[in-house]
Amino acid sequence: MTARILAFAGSSRRDSINRRLAQAAARGAEAAGAEVTWLELGEWPLPLYDGDLEADSGFPDNVIALKDMFDTHDGLLIGCPEYNSSITPLLKNTIDWVSRPIEGRPPLHAYQGKVAGLVAGSGGALGGLRGLVHVRSILGNIGVLVVPQQRALSCNAETFDDAGGIRDEAARKSIELVGSRVATVAGALKQA
Repeated sequence: MTARILAFAGSSRRDSINRRLAQAAARGAEAAGAEVTWLELGEWPLPLYDGDLEADSGFPDNVIALKDMFDTHDGLLIGCPEYNSSITPLLKNTIDWVSRPIEGRPPLHAYQGKVAGLVAGSGGALGGLRGLVHVRSILGNIGVLVVPQQRALSCNAETFDDAGGIRDEAARKSIELVGSRVATVAGALKQA
């Protein structure tokens, strides 16, 4: 059975390094036989999570659509930008809204039993590694199995070629390995 993987970056920047890295990881998942859906979080605007807003108005339409999208996928590949040594507001807000309970579905239905792979890139020497710790912790606490393979890559103007691919073969392979591992684990769990 083919694993379905949802891939996205926690940034809406046009030239996001983390979008490029998540796309490279997605190619690794596809090479391992997974079906990958690319999601642009910037195309799914959400208000900042607020319990009063949820209580008064219910779920915004984009939340329901995202919950449905997460529900139909077996795994996640996330390009995780690091803001001040932590997770971006866009990524955290998306995780928070999608995690909210909804009538007729089990708690954390959009996350429970999913497999995730994390990649990060930044101009700093650690390549976004500190932020990955927080994303891994959040996802693990809501029932996502985060594969141990992850990659943080220190990036500069020479990291990517004109087509957006990673120039360094070892770095490219390490990013693609994250996607491949998610596809393999998600596929195995789907058949179990």
